[in-house]
Amino acid sequence: MDIQGGNLVSQIKRLSDRIFERILAEQNIDAFSGAQGRILYVLWQEEHISFTELADRTGLAATTLTGMVDRMEEAGLVRRVPDQSDRRKTLLTLTAKAWKLQQIYTAVSDRMTSIFYAGFTEGEIRKSEELLGRVHENLKRYDCRQK
Repeated sequence: MDIQGGNLVSQIKRLSDRIFERILAEQNIDAFSGAQGRILYVLWQEEHISFTELADRTGLAATTLTGMVDRMEEAGLVRRVPDQSDRRKTLLTLTAKAWKLQQIYTAVSDRMTSIFYAGFTEGEIRKSEELLGRVHENLKRYDCRQK
């Protein structure tokens, strides 16, 4: 059996990033990039999270994340705030400008989902999501054991 899951996932990631950026360009959306959109998405779900938590939820390396957050802060999308319970930590929160972009991001994300699952039945979508979730959990468990 020729197993190519890892290669397929890598190719899907590369293609989906490129298509997402193309959709942003087609819609003349320049307030955030695709990678910045992932950061915004996580913060729209839960604000006041640490860099470590954000790196875990976005899959971005801490070094990459720091530069991106710097640019997003300069663009007026996020703010760094001290953690009230642990002054050594810095948390991230969204600005009003970022909250106004949520609807735009959701529309682009919905378009990506329709491209991603074109021709799939609802059951196939659910099963795909379940299987991808299991692969993700396997990788996270392995990664935790390696640290």
